[in-house]
Amino acid sequence: MTADDSYGRLDDDDYPAYTMGRAAEMLGTSQGFLRAIGEARLITPLRSEGGHRRYSRYQLRIAARARELVDQGTPIEAACRIVVLEDQLEEAQRINAEYRRAAEAEPED
Repeated sequence: MTADDSYGRLDDDDYPAYTMGRAAEMLGTSQGFLRAIGEARLITPLRSEGGHRRYSRYQLRIAARARELVDQGTPIEAACRIVVLEDQLEEAQRINAEYRRAAEAEPED
């Protein structure tokens, strides 16, 4: 991998760039919280060659939303389920919008 390839990954939302410690610091939470949402299967961090957890920006956004819910008093398992459902709803809405645009672009007979 060249230096140019490495720099290109900095813009990749799915690139696992953050260590567990850095991720916890950025979210203002504990490493235990990150482990808990991993155990609840909300996010699955990638592992470095040494076995250390690595998180992407996308995973950090998901974790931040779960933390918001937990901070509001939602149990962690319920918070994780809510975040999954919110993510699925957002994806379904995006797909529906694409279908709508495609249908509107089709010429009428």
